[in-house]
Amino acid sequence: MKYLSFFILLVICNNKLFAQTESKLETQIDSLFSEYSGNTAGVAVAVVQDGKTIFQKGYGLANLEYNLPINTTTSFNVGSVSKQFTAFAIYLLQEEGKISLEDDVIKYIPELPQYDKIIKIKHLLAHTSGLRDQWALLTLAGWRLDDVITENQILKLVSKQKKLNFETGTQFMYSNTGYTLAAVIIERVSGKSFAQYCQENIFNPLKMTNTLFYDDYNKLIKNRAYSYEKVEGNFNKRTLSYTTVGATSLFTTVEDLAKWVSNFHNPLVGNAKLIKKFNEISYLDDNSPVIWAHTPEQDLYYAKGQLSYEYKGLKVLSHGGHDAGFRAVLTRFPKKEFAVITLSNNEHYTTIEKSYPLAEIFLKDYLKETKKDTSKTNPDNTEEKPYSNQLNSYEGIYYNEELATQYQVKLKDGQLVMTHPRLDDISLTETGKNKFDGINSFAFELEFFEANDKIEGFYISNFGAKNMQFDKVKPTIKEVTSIDQQLKAYNNRDINAFLDTYHEDIAIYNFPNQLLGKGKEFLRTTYQDLFQKSPNLNCLVTSREVLGNTIIDQELVTGFYGDQSLEAIAIYKMKEGKIAEVYFIKKEE
Repeated sequence: MKYLSFFILLVICNNKLFAQTESKLETQIDSLFSEYSGNTAGVAVAVVQDGKTIFQKGYGLANLEYNLPINTTTSFNVGSVSKQFTAFAIYLLQEEGKISLEDDVIKYIPELPQYDKIIKIKHLLAHTSGLRDQWALLTLAGWRLDDVITENQILKLVSKQKKLNFETGTQFMYSNTGYTLAAVIIERVSGKSFAQYCQENIFNPLKMTNTLFYDDYNKLIKNRAYSYEKVEGNFNKRTLSYTTVGATSLFTTVEDLAKWVSNFHNPLVGNAKLIKKFNEISYLDDNSPVIWAHTPEQDLYYAKGQLSYEYKGLKVLSHGGHDAGFRAVLTRFPKKEFAVITLSNNEHYTTIEKSYPLAEIFLKDYLKETKKDTSKTNPDNTEEKPYSNQLNSYEGIYYNEELATQYQVKLKDGQLVMTHPRLDDISLTETGKNKFDGINSFAFELEFFEANDKIEGFYISNFGAKNMQFDKVKPTIKEVTSIDQQLKAYNNRDINAFLDTYHEDIAIYNFPNQLLGKGKEFLRTTYQDLFQKSPNLNCLVTSREVLGNTIIDQELVTGFYGDQSLEAIAIYKMKEGKIAEVYFIKKEE
């Protein structure tokens, strides 16, 4: 009896000690994520060891409008963490013998252009295809990242690209396009939507009941978080309307991702051989490893939706995700069967700066301190050189056929700006001879090119599309001459010469589409009366834009019915070298 009492006392003491240790552990983690607690967009956290979740908790709010807290079943968009699921689905199809990583992508997506070198499925997964990035292309084409963007729109745009960023298989350059195309291949081979294939072959077997690929932005997602960014001290909602999957658009929870992590060690989906191949790094066509990035300490390698490297002596497989205000990181330490998962709806969440310290709380006995390169590079004290660019020489309209879009470059208050019908003005900053920088959702570099000492176009490059060529649109001399003849006859009150510049089917509108009259007889009656009553009539064109067969004039008219003057915009649409339609926009005083 005495020994039994002692045993019971020992168990009680051990349980108390365990509870104290657990409480101390939670206090440490709470301190690490303290800035995301309270009335702020926050983060969900999970720690997995040996297939079991040993810690999970939510911090902050999933919805700031309704004060809904984040918990471990809150669903987040995990951005590019989606890619490892897309790659895994490709490996499952290969295991079934339905595809091969060596297959030509055109076998499944024949609408793609035929390039000089075959693009294989393995190139898509390794970011070595050379394909221009879909987000890079869309933003250059005048899209906003909060537009509704579908798989079909991306496929159409990519199918128009005549060139690659580089020769396939020779370089690494991150391209979301590759993973969107991988999803298309899965759809066409399986006969199911990509979302359905993943649901049936990955999520359901792993009992990831709160996970789905979001292929319709109208779908309802239970317990979802909305994403936010702090602007001038206040949180603003960041909207996503993607209906495209493969590269992104996975919604999931930390609880479900813990099940995904466990599958790498005790596979229910796939098998040990498949997972071993999946975790291996990718290679270029010359058999050199695909390097994601160089650091002073080591190279980071790419491995099909994951980065492979070491952290303080332990091998790591990790990837982050970032769309709208969502930020996600899934970091695995495979030899320790350990992982940390953090999912956030806060644009300012500091991802790796939280994930590593979180891992160190649990792995401190296995980590080795590494020496950091503290050498400092000499600052560049080179003075900025003055550039001899004649800014007015760059003015004009520039068009790219692959993007089916155009920009106007003009001088505005001494600053060169690019304008697009759907975008805010983009200021250009000089960086060298004919070279400029700007920002259009993403930072870009722009270089004008010349022929016969005249600007003929520009090349523009951002993170995922290199040297996109825009050619300067040349005015049609005949049509501009016709407008000038019309203007001269107008100022001279010469009704016959004035009418001669118009097409027989002439139509006059008040902008945008209020028809004022049609035909030359309508013009004769209208303008003959105006000419007789306005002996001092004079029209001056203050600026002109020529867009193919459309000419837009800013006009100042004086002596209009006495001493009246007005400013107007006249839009002339030409047909057979004559004016066929006119739209007037009177500027309000």
